[in-house]
Amino acid sequence: MSKGTESRGRHNKSCSHIRCRRCGGRSYHKTKKRCSSCGYGDTTTTRNYNWNKK
Repeated sequence: MSKGTESRGRHNKSCSHIRCRRCGGRSYHKTKKRCSSCGYGDTTTTRNYNWNKK
């Protein structure tokens, strides 16, 4: 019987998010090719919601 998760460790050593061209934040997903912060790569308009306004 194996110990489980502790022996296997962290699988994804590379980072999934890199710096975004449009907003400059570290939220551009390399695989999905979309920024979670501003929506770059998916839409021409900037991603914004009413609940996010301050």
